[in-house]
Parts: sequence; structure tokens; C-alpha cells
Amino acid sequence: MKQQQKVLAFLMAAIGLLVLPLLLQGFGNAWVRIADMALLYVLLALGLNIVVGYAGLLDLGYVAFFAIGAYMYGLLASPHLAETFSWIAAMFPAGIHTPLWVVVPAAAALAGLLGVLLGAPTLRLRGDYLAIVTLGFGEIIRVFMNNLDHPVNITNGPKGLGQIDSLSFFGLNLGKKVSVAGFELASVSLYYYLFLALVLLSVVISYRLETSRVGRAWMAIREDEIAARAMGINTRNLKLLAFGMGASFGGVSGAMFASFQGFISPESFSLMESVMIVAMVVLGGIGHLPGVILGAVLLSALPEVLRYVAGPLQAMTDGRLDASILRQLLIALAMIGVMLARPRGLWPSPEHGKSLQNAK
Repeated sequence: MKQQQKVLAFLMAAIGLLVLPLLLQGFGNAWVRIADMALLYVLLALGLNIVVGYAGLLDLGYVAFFAIGAYMYGLLASPHLAETFSWIAAMFPAGIHTPLWVVVPAAAALAGLLGVLLGAPTLRLRGDYLAIVTLGFGEIIRVFMNNLDHPVNITNGPKGLGQIDSLSFFGLNLGKKVSVAGFELASVSLYYYLFLALVLLSVVISYRLETSRVGRAWMAIREDEIAARAMGINTRNLKLLAFGMGASFGGVSGAMFASFQGFISPESFSLMESVMIVAMVVLGGIGHLPGVILGAVLLSALPEVLRYVAGPLQAMTDGRLDASILRQLLIALAMIGVMLARPRGLWPSPEHGKSLQNAK
């Protein structure tokens, strides 16, 4: 009976996810964009959960891989390189237009490689020291993107990259609305289904990793690295694998973000973005996939929903308080309330902390 209830719940959830953008379209495309960005943040949180939740490596520079994927796609799907380098314009007279089948593997491979390169010099670091190093890496990437516009203009500096192609595959351009059986699907709704497919694939990969030997080894390292090494676990290789796997998720989500927005700049990849992604994992429930997804959806959608609350509050104070400041204040109060009421997260893993309870 319980199995039938689970199957029914999954079917209801699947139908709800498929119908959601169609319902939101009736209230305006802005609400569908919020759902799209929520899915992108779920993808980012799932990647960071591999590093922080499974392997226990505190990474505060995760947004760097998000930026790397975004700029990789931005350079390979915009006229910027052809306008800067004449030899590229000669090779691609019609411009560089990278298809989806190249974008996803390339973004995952490039970000994964840089994730391994970041992890290699930090293998002996733990806790606060690891957090400081990864934080510095994230800021270095942002500064590089901001300043690589001279002497050779590669990233276009603080002006950012524009005119980025929308994704297309099988003749379907996600940047244009389509009509299906007389019903019109907006571009944001098409992107929703693509992001949903990537999230579902990422959930399957994360779940398989969690239940595999590699996932159990990561969790052993998270609980006690010295004991894990004593039991014969190769902590060096497994840490590098965690960095690489987590970074690959960030690279893919960055490429999707660039195609969805059509414009990217270094301002989109600040330290605050990394902090928010870490908060999604922690507030949802470290190492627990449903909790991480819940935390990502709530923290990505909450700022947009609070716009409708901050406006009236600003009017009540005769404009003395800025609406954006009020919105940040409300988000901070909500996060503090969650941590006080649910210190292990909104939906924590049932195994997490069991040993501590037994010790009591």
C-alpha cells in the first residue's frame, strides 16, 4: 500500500511540474522566469551538495564555476570573438553558434577540470582555511572576468557579453515562442522544460552517487577523514573527484544561465551568490537531496515574492526605507528564524546526527 502511495505521489508531482509553467503563464511570464531561475539554483545547489554535503568540503567560491560555464557559452555563442579576432571571423563567417549537444559536455568538462585544479592545492586544508582559499578563488575568477578586456579584449570587461544566442536543438529555438495544439508556449516556458530535464538528470546522478561506494567514501571522509584514511580510503583522489563533480554541475548551470539571459557580466557572479548557494544547501538540509531542492526553491523564489511585500512596507514608511533593503532584511530574518527553529535544516537527512543522539 505504501508503494502505491509513493507511486501516486510521484505521478502527482510529475503532472504538477509539467503543468506549472502553463498555469504561471496566465499570471505573466515574470512568474515563469522565477520558476526558471529556481530550477537553475536547484542545479547549482545539487552540485554544491556533492562538495559540502557528501564530502564535507566547505566551498565558498562555487560561483566561480557558474561564471566559467556562463562565459564559455557566452564566448562560443555570441559575435564578440568574431568582432575581436579577424581570424575567427574568417573561420566562422556566419558567426559562432554552439549547439546544445556541444555546450553541456563542454561546460561540464571545463568546469570539472578547473574544479580539480582548485582542489589539488587545497587537499591538506580543512574547515575555515579551506573556506578562505575557495572564497579567494571565486573572487579571483570574478576579477579576471572584469579585467580581461585589455590588452586583448576577451571577456569585454565590466560591460559584459551581449547578443548571446538562445539554445536550439532539433530545429526548435528556445528563444522563440511556439504553438502546440493551438496553445502558445512562451520562450521562458520552453526553457523551463529544458531546465527541469537537467535537474531531473542531476537528481538521478546525485542519488546514484550517494548510494554508491564513492558516495559512502565521501561521507566517511566528511565524518572523520583520519579514520577514513586508516580504513584504506584514498582521500586525495576522492576529494578531487568531489570538487570536479560538483564543479561540472556549476558549469552546466552557468551555460544555461547565459543562454537564458542573453547577457552576462561579472556582477552576476559576486561573493553573495556563493553565500546564497551555500545557504540553500545548509537551510534545506546538508547531504539530503529533497532538503537541498527545497532550500534552493525557497531561497531563490523568496526574494522575488518579497518584492510584493517590501513595496507596501516602503509606502507605509513614506519612502524612508528602501524597498531592496527591506527585502534583504526580510530574507535575513526568515533565514535566522529557520536556523533557530530547525538547526539541521528544513528537511534534514534522517541519518545525519544519529550518532550524536545515541551518545546522549
